[in-house]
Amino acid sequence: MTQNLGTLDRVIRALIGLALVAWALNTQSWLFGALALIPFGTALIGWCPLYLPLRLNTKRV
Repeated sequence: MTQNLGTLDRVIRALIGLALVAWALNTQSWLFGALALIPFGTALIGWCPLYLPLRLNTKRV
C-alpha cells in the first residue's frame, strides 16, 4: 500500500483526532472516541482509502 497523505494532511488528521478524543473525554461519549480512531489511523499509516476512488494524492514525490 503506497502512502497518499502528505505531511500537512497527516498533521491536520492527527489534530482532528485529538479534538475528537478531547470531545469524547469532555462529554463522556464513547462514540467520539471511536470516531477518533479513523483520523488517527490514517495519519499514522499515511494512507487514506477514500483518496483512491477520488484519485487524490497529497504526498510529494
